[in-house]
Amino acid sequence: MSRKKIVEVVKTGKVLISDGAWGTFLQKKGLKAGECPELWCIDRPNDVKDIAKSYIDAGADMIEADSFGGTCYKLEHYGLADRTAEINEAAAKISREAAGEDKWVIASIGPTGKMIIPEDEDEEDYDGDDLYISQIKAYDAFKIQAVALEKGGADAACVETMSDINEAVLAIKAVKENTNLEVICTFTFERTMHGNYKSMMGVSPEQAIKATVEAGVDIAGANCGNGIERMIEIVTEMRKINKDIPILVHANAGLPQNIDGIDVFPESPEDMAKIVPDLVKAGANIIGGCCGTTPAHIAAIKKAIG
Repeated sequence: MSRKKIVEVVKTGKVLISDGAWGTFLQKKGLKAGECPELWCIDRPNDVKDIAKSYIDAGADMIEADSFGGTCYKLEHYGLADRTAEINEAAAKISREAAGEDKWVIASIGPTGKMIIPEDEDEEDYDGDDLYISQIKAYDAFKIQAVALEKGGADAACVETMSDINEAVLAIKAVKENTNLEVICTFTFERTMHGNYKSMMGVSPEQAIKATVEAGVDIAGANCGNGIERMIEIVTEMRKINKDIPILVHANAGLPQNIDGIDVFPESPEDMAKIVPDLVKAGANIIGGCCGTTPAHIAAIKKAIG
């Protein structure tokens, strides 16, 4: 294998390029509402590989995998919980084939969709409430997914779109303690009426980076929820707490606008690219896209970084 660790390359001062949106890309290829995106890794692997390859061709140094909803708790909604390992291994394998030997696969791990029972509370109090799961069950779900992603050829696990520190830390530990994957963890923040940023569970960028670094994350950051300009403020807040941890940003192509019942992301590739130098100056080391971004956006970001 010719690839170094992502962190090793970042420490040389090189700014790396990640990929763009997957969900909206799958929808363009025909993913219907209520259909399991991750099952496409089994049923329509060529379409999934085409997405991954398009980002590599656009200049991405790393690509994710079609595994965001790959925990058993998300897959059980489709009756696929018993195929968790199979689906995740297939997802990583597809991206590995698209990435070749020179690029990295940072396979996606999203939230379980459950509330995690706090460590100091009695689990029996939550018996019969399907919304909650224990910390052990959450850890085991992330472990199964991470092990399968590594088996499929991933280099790193991108624990993303997190809003709860407890769940993020469990995911980080499950990856670190059961695989040799590098671990990325990004939170999703929204701008409050007071002008600061909080996750859905009330976590600030400062709290997120402090907790994930303490948990042993290799790369921290933010994804979704904001366009690239607002990510500058988020990265700036993170850098106040930690000057050294590599930071990854996956920004949306602007804030969505609902036009005729369809969410449209307004920022063009050129709109995003012109903000990139300021984002790098704020302290971002790896830059890619989230909702609404395309290979054209990634190519423009690549050109802006040079």
